[in-house]
Amino acid sequence: MPESAEVEVTVSEFVALFNQTLEYAYPSITIIGELANFRVSKNRWVYFDLKDEDASIKFFGVVYQLPGPLEEGMMLKVRGQPRLHNLYGFSVNILSVQPAGEGSIRKAADLLKAKLQKEGLFDETRKRQLPYPPSRIGLITSKQSAAYADFVKVLGARWSGVEIKMIDVQVQGEVASGQIVAALEQFNALADPPEVLVLIRGGGSQEDLATFSTEQVTRAVAASRVPTLVAIGHEIDVALAELVADRHASTPSNAAELLVPDRRHALQEINDSSRLLGQLAERGLRGHRVNLDQGREELMQSVQNIIKHSKDELANIQQLLEVLNPNAVLRRGYAIVRRDNMAIRSNKKIKPGDIVETQLADGRFESEITKILPEKL
Repeated sequence: MPESAEVEVTVSEFVALFNQTLEYAYPSITIIGELANFRVSKNRWVYFDLKDEDASIKFFGVVYQLPGPLEEGMMLKVRGQPRLHNLYGFSVNILSVQPAGEGSIRKAADLLKAKLQKEGLFDETRKRQLPYPPSRIGLITSKQSAAYADFVKVLGARWSGVEIKMIDVQVQGEVASGQIVAALEQFNALADPPEVLVLIRGGGSQEDLATFSTEQVTRAVAASRVPTLVAIGHEIDVALAELVADRHASTPSNAAELLVPDRRHALQEINDSSRLLGQLAERGLRGHRVNLDQGREELMQSVQNIIKHSKDELANIQQLLEVLNPNAVLRRGYAIVRRDNMAIRSNKKIKPGDIVETQLADGRFESEITKILPEKL
């Protein structure tokens, strides 16, 4: 082909050729700029521009790629794939979006915080109690981090017998949010999940810790069916994931302290409780002994009173029986007259000629009735 000859292509061929060149030269690229012309279509598609003093670039993506609510004027760091669309021209297809700079990071977190607060995700009424101490922990962090080493060291020094299942994730950068969300979902999907999920990382700049204030991670922590404990860094500012967690700690070491007791203190408390129980038992026994002695004395007095009362009753009965005893009556000079073994109580029951038996105190005799005398007035 002559050197002066130009390449002639159709529009579609040029778009395809241009995109092939872009894909080869820039399979992905990260662009930092100020957010402008931000809009969402049908609650799914996202359109915005990034601009600086001299240029502006269009971006296109989907809502779930956003870290949370955005506001025009914020500085963003967007990774995407440059493409030339056959109808809509040049734009960058979004792969990930992150706020850039402390001001924009804080602004993004404030916007998301207001949104989630309105939904009630920070309410104390939805917080659950953590098991104390748990027997099984699900740990989400970077295994190479100082946070992991500190947590495991403090936990082991304070308590033993706790099983730790860990999922190793990146705790900053573009892929961190996705890995953390996947780890939370993996633990929650287990048929027999851990008793508590612990999400930790060490200190860092606001940009380093921004992952834990993204909407994806925050909502995943809030949605966990397993109680959660989150400890992010040493910063004064609290990450949004900490606010929705059932409990948050100031540092990874503090997270371990909140989960399990110190065995030395526990042993001391057991010893103190044992001594106190011993003292209470001894005091109770002394009291029971005193009560028992008092009760025994009262019982003996009651028995003696009953015996005396019974003796008095018996004496009264004996006196009554003595009074009612026929022999006693006979000894006082009275007699019993019988006819045919039947006691005679009236003159009308006898007549002259009857043979009667008279019983005295010291014997009996028979006699014949010769005369019936009238009743003596």
